[in-house]
Amino acid sequence: MLTRAKASIFKTHHPANLSVLSSSSTEPKGFKSAAKNPAWLASMDEEVQALQHNRTWVLVPRPAHTNIVGSKWVFRTKYLLDGSIDCFKAHLVAKGYTQVPGLDYIDTFSPVIKATTVHVVLSLVVTNRWPLRQLDVKNAFLNGTLTENVYIEQPTGYIDPRYPNHVCQLKKALYGLKQAPRAWFQLFFSHPWVFLQPCRHFSFCLSSIVWHYLSALVC
Repeated sequence: MLTRAKASIFKTHHPANLSVLSSSSTEPKGFKSAAKNPAWLASMDEEVQALQHNRTWVLVPRPAHTNIVGSKWVFRTKYLLDGSIDCFKAHLVAKGYTQVPGLDYIDTFSPVIKATTVHVVLSLVVTNRWPLRQLDVKNAFLNGTLTENVYIEQPTGYIDPRYPNHVCQLKKALYGLKQAPRAWFQLFFSHPWVFLQPCRHFSFCLSSIVWHYLSALVC
């Protein structure tokens, strides 16, 4: 088997950036420490606004005798290739390990593309001289629609003062949920043309459709 190392393919390292990357330990561990930094606070504000704009949840009275999934903030510093800081990213993540099977999730599996599929598609592109473009959906998992009733606690630091005891009933998937990858795949697979509307060349659309269906067939 020909590996990357045998083919002398190695990931580029930037020794000059080690001092910058070593500062990753300064990433906040929770909301309290993050709220002291305006950059992290702005990132959390942006995340909450995006979730609200996407109508990810609705506030409802806390239901009795049901599971309420916890949530937490996860912080990551993103870097550019030269090692400089690109942005500070805060994600609201559900504590999926507190979900109850059969209650707030059922199926979790989702097709995963194989390297062989990528090779087939790239071969088709080269053979037919199709133009190839990359599609990146921002916050992809947050677009998946949930079919189960999932309730999570209000985000720390963003509890509605009018309804402090309410919880969030999720309408869309959230990072950390066990069914989030499956919900996103089902949305993409059932509405492929929604994501291919920007296509202006039939060849690109056709290659995208090939990619779409091959990835569904090869798990």
